Amino acid sequence: MAWLERTASRRIAPQEVLPGAKSIICLATSYEISNLSRSRREEAQTFSSQSLVTSTPTTAFIARYARFTDYHDVLGERLKHLTTFVNQLGGAGMRSLWYTDTGPLLERDFAQRAGLGFVGKHTNVISRNFGNWILLAEIITTVELEPDAPEQNHCGKCTRCLAACPTNAITAPFQLDARKCISYLTIELKGAIPVELRPALGKRIFGCDDCLAVCPWNRFAREGQLMKAHLRPERDAPDLIALLQLDEAGFTSRFAGTPVLRAKRRGLLRNVCVALGNVGDASALPQLQKATSDSEPLIAEHARWAIGQIESRNP
Repeated sequence: MAWLERTASRRIAPQEVLPGAKSIICLATSYEISNLSRSRREEAQTFSSQSLVTSTPTTAFIARYARFTDYHDVLGERLKHLTTFVNQLGGAGMRSLWYTDTGPLLERDFAQRAGLGFVGKHTNVISRNFGNWILLAEIITTVELEPDAPEQNHCGKCTRCLAACPTNAITAPFQLDARKCISYLTIELKGAIPVELRPALGKRIFGCDDCLAVCPWNRFAREGQLMKAHLRPERDAPDLIALLQLDEAGFTSRFAGTPVLRAKRRGLLRNVCVALGNVGDASALPQLQKATSDSEPLIAEHARWAIGQIESRNP
């Protein structure tokens, strides 16, 4: 996670990102899925990782935002047009840059200062109008705009998100140890997943929604029309054994245009092996045995671990 340190100075000084910057326009869009099946909704709201570990179906869990076309592409098209409009609004010589989770900006802090929502105890932004199923974007511009009133925190005494975290990554209210966060472990981490944390992953193979799903503010969540058109229902509950059979071409084809590509084949199949080690039975052993000879050592090592876990449950 050294990239955070490398961009630290720019994150607290927007003028280093865009010289002459005077305003940051903060935007959000909802990715609530109102037609999410009851069984999937209950699973997304699971408090205990143990219930995921002991479940029998070998269907994988993918974070909700990744069940859509990649939001970078969806929001990016809209942001290009809006940025052009902002420059025209400011007049000749105005410059603007847009980002959606891609630039060195403290986007959650700016979102709260702009009044979009407040940073909850799980360190994510919560909107009183849309809950916390929201994606953020920003336009940093040399156009001077009148600021909106900042939002105040409305978490109150609630600590549901802390209790829900499978790895105890939320070490205290508003404090996250990202190195233990399942989203980091399954997406950003390039090496082996720490052995002591593997059981807590359950069958999550790309991200984790637990701290988001339990937030009481989600009772106000509304389905966003922008993202609704880009829902990819076939990504909802893929079969773990089938995923483990994907070669490089198959992986790219299956997850083309989705955030899952970020994990790359080696990362996703590493995660699939861990999930099968947690929830799989003897039916997964032939494919796992084959994976122990995969050309990617990372996949092979996690496959061997998974076999050991399954065999220990089925002596």
